[in-house]
Parts: sequence; C-alpha cells; structure tokens
Amino acid sequence: MIITGIETKIITATINPDIMIISSLGSHRLSRYVLISIHTDEGITGIGEATVMPGWSGEVPEGTCVLIERYFLPELLDQSPFDVEKLMLRLDNVAADNCFAKAAIEMALLDIQGKKLGVPVYDLLGGACRDKDIPIKFVVAATEPDIAVRNARRMVDTGFSTIKIKVGRGHPDADVERVHRVREALGEQIDLTVDANGGWSVTDAVQTIRRLEPYDLIMVEQPVHRKDIRGMARVRAETRIPIMADESVFSIMDAMEVIRQDAADIISVYPGKNGGILKSQQIAKLAEAAGKPCHIGSNLELEIGSAAMAHLAVATNNIQSERYPADIIGPLYHQERITAEPTAIHGGIARVPDGPGLGIEIDEGRVEQMANMNL
Repeated sequence: MIITGIETKIITATINPDIMIISSLGSHRLSRYVLISIHTDEGITGIGEATVMPGWSGEVPEGTCVLIERYFLPELLDQSPFDVEKLMLRLDNVAADNCFAKAAIEMALLDIQGKKLGVPVYDLLGGACRDKDIPIKFVVAATEPDIAVRNARRMVDTGFSTIKIKVGRGHPDADVERVHRVREALGEQIDLTVDANGGWSVTDAVQTIRRLEPYDLIMVEQPVHRKDIRGMARVRAETRIPIMADESVFSIMDAMEVIRQDAADIISVYPGKNGGILKSQQIAKLAEAAGKPCHIGSNLELEIGSAAMAHLAVATNNIQSERYPADIIGPLYHQERITAEPTAIHGGIARVPDGPGLGIEIDEGRVEQMANMNL
C-alpha cells in the first residue's frame, strides 16, 4: 500500500453563543479548521483534522493547506502509510513547529492503518488500558457570575460532575466571585477546576489561588504565561492547589523543562498541540517516569480530532481521566458537525469509537456546507 495523494479543505463551524468560551485569550466564536484526506492505491482513505488557531501555534488555515499540499505531499507520495515514524520525521525536517498540521497528517496515517487492519486506533497504540467511557468536564466562560452559574447548572443537570471555570480575564476579584458563585450554586458534590490560560501575573496567581483555596478546587490550569516556567514553579511552591501545565507544554522538550523545574503537578497533552498522538504518548510516558499524571486538553476539536483524543486517552496509562476528567468537548460547543450522526459525547462521558481506524465517517454534504461558509 502506498500514498497517492492528499486533499485539504478549510471548513467553518460556529460556536453556540450561549456557551461560547471566553478566556484570557479572547472569545472563541468561530472555528476555521482544516480537514485532510490521505488517499492510497488500495482505495483506503484516512482522515485528519487540523484545529489551527493563530493564537495557539501561529498556524492559520490557508497556510496549513499550502504547507501540506506544497511541502508535505512530496515527502509522503509513494510512501507506506505504515511508516509513521519515518514520515513524521520527514515532516519535522521539512518544517519546524506546525504541530496541528502534523497532527492531522498522523491522524490520517493511523486511520488508514486501522482501516486496513480492521482495528481501532487504540489497538495500534497498544490497546485499551482503561474503560472506553472517558470522564469529561464542561467549561464555563470567564463571564458574569449569573451566566456562569446558569451554564454550569445546565450541564450538571445533563450528567457532568466536573466543571472547569475560566479565569484570568479582568480583575482577580471577578475570578474569585465567579468561582464562589458556581461553588455555592453546585454544592460540594461537584468537582471544580479553574483555567487562567496564562492570564495572571505570578503575583496575582499566588494571591488569587490562595483566595480560591476554600472552594476545594482539584487543580489550577496554566496560571501564568506559557514561557514563564520559573514563574509557574514559584506559583506551585507558594500555593496548595495542584498546578497543571497546558500551554507551556507543546513538545517533549517543553515537558522536560517543566519537570526539571518542578513547575507543575499535572501535564496536559493532546494530539494537536503536541504534533500527533504518538508525541502525546511520549510526553505522557516521560511525565509518568517523573511521577506526574497527565490530562487530555482541548482546542475545541470537531469529531475527527475528538476521536483522536479519545483513542489516545484509553490507550495511555498515565492519562488519568478518572482523576482529572478530559476536555474532549469540542462537538458540544459547535453548532455544526462533520458526521451524519452525533458523536458519543454526552452526560459527562466521551466514548471512544470502536470502528476501524479513528472510527469516524464524515458526511460529505455537511462538510461541503461548512466549506461554503468560508466564502
């Protein structure tokens, strides 16, 4: 089997305005992502998804298409889709960074392998090491307390038992009030986390996290700027709530530095940010050796990216979703979908697809409609 071609398509999905994510990074109102299809001489096609956002990795949809079609395609043509390690190394040599584009290529290669062998991707990764129903959490925007409470209550009523609250946008007093009101409304039986997306200074982070201690949070995500590893280490040393590194860990070298400085208790991984499922697994295994659990993060993926995250989660021992519920939530926020049927994400649970490959079948009609939204 050899690769014969690649297609890319930019699509647009809108976010439900009632639950739109608002964070220190801004408002996520619209998703312009890239879907890819890798074709083979045996008629098997693999699919991938690049959830590119310039604020995250500097990647944009138009540039991603050019990169894949003009620079990646020559490295992939006439090659075996089973040679994933070799092919991903080629892509690394062709272009630095561009983690979401590379992740999409790897998703498609693994999808082809699974379809050819008749097995789900998690079997290619070593098999499921945990239940295929993955606990997930709902994310509440950094908005007025009344809206935060309303959305949190609504999702708890559907079965969610963990709520993430965005903080770090505006004055820390507003962050504390938002957390206070949500905790007061939901009671002690619901787990809460907060995510600053790097929006606090080191001083504000230390002071605010100390003020949040009475609310029994299970973790604080990315309290300070992604590049300030030393500052995050100080925050961790001077506070009691576990700290999770997210934006600070794109690569395995990033993870090594966070571990070296003992800057976090938990490390967040996911295929897009890390450049592929296999690189996320490498980071998770490194973290495991250092005694630090991992968590599945998110860039509000659509169905393909969400499936890749689910396969990673069930096949990786150190991704402890039972303890730190995953962010496999993108399809809940988008008003459009690329599949004929909704994915199995509801009631605080995401179920990994069991079909061959990623287990996702796209609806070409829906995809075409979403592509036309770009015009």
